[in-house]
Amino acid sequence: MRLGYFTMPMHPIERNWAETLKEDREAIILADKLGFHDAFVGEHLTDKLENVTNSMIFLSSLISETKTIKLATGTSNLSQMHPTLIASNAAMMDHLTRGRFIFGISAGALPTDAEALQTLDFDRQKMFEDSIDVILEIWKRDPPYDIDLPGNQFKVSTRKTGKLDLGVGYLAKPYQQPRPEIVGTVVAPFSKGVIAMGRRDFHPLSANFLLSKWVKTHWPNYVKGKEEVGAVANPEDWRIARTVFVADDEATARRYAIEDAKSPYRAYYHQMLQKMMRANRHIIFKNDRDQPDSEITVDYVLDNLVLYGTVNKVVDKILALREEVGDFGELVYAGMDWVDPYLTKRSMELMATEVLPRVNAAIGAQPVRAVA
Repeated sequence: MRLGYFTMPMHPIERNWAETLKEDREAIILADKLGFHDAFVGEHLTDKLENVTNSMIFLSSLISETKTIKLATGTSNLSQMHPTLIASNAAMMDHLTRGRFIFGISAGALPTDAEALQTLDFDRQKMFEDSIDVILEIWKRDPPYDIDLPGNQFKVSTRKTGKLDLGVGYLAKPYQQPRPEIVGTVVAPFSKGVIAMGRRDFHPLSANFLLSKWVKTHWPNYVKGKEEVGAVANPEDWRIARTVFVADDEATARRYAIEDAKSPYRAYYHQMLQKMMRANRHIIFKNDRDQPDSEITVDYVLDNLVLYGTVNKVVDKILALREEVGDFGELVYAGMDWVDPYLTKRSMELMATEVLPRVNAAIGAQPVRAVA
């Protein structure tokens, strides 16, 4: 099993933006030193608590600061930009990283982003689907491209103004051929989008704020998509994000993860619960669809979604997760605000140097690479 890192940065609203960006960069630099396989970074335009407006710009600042960790958009919101721009920027990112780039994609779920961009009343899921089709065509074709897919709102050509002998009219292709790994974050239980991922050889990342009983509904749909195109699904391609805190003693673990009023985990799930309730998507926190909303409190969510404890306890919880959902290739560790920098760094260190090796020993797997 590999170890990944994910941050959808969510910081207290009063914190200085420059400081939180610095902190989020330090977390990924530390993850690289500890041997994490990849780092996913989310993006939003209009959320004051989430400070990354463009994940590629943020990740580009880490290329020279990291050595082996793969840098992943988590995600690029494809409904917010013309696919020609996204394809070109992602290709350049792939070259800058010399192939240490993973292209995470989604439609972009935040309504205030869409309102600000004047796309609130648009079919953003259709924009997303049209966009990725065009991005892949740009990467496959040579100029003048002449991309005009049936029913697709985006057209791309450089025929009218291009002059190829001068190098004018070319669009960038990725460093990795035929393309970088493409990953889609999955939030909905029984997501049909995972079937499409299987058909297209995109890889699923199950969200950290989804109960494990809903996480396990993703894999059968991915298998179904693979079977529809005559392919075999590989569990190595499935990532599962979880909210984890590891400490040297149980009292510290419970206090920082659950009990303390200033706990970053409590702050994170307070925000997530409010946002999901507002969007009527809080089913992800329920054990069944008929569970009353009144039972879905922050304490309930913390107890169900935070894997906290000493090394041995967290190892047991990860093995129990694997027993419940089946085999998967990567556990993606969800990063939080650094209320206590020492405890935050210590948790990442224990996860990489103690928890993951013990998990892999228990399942008979070998780590992807040794800790740096």
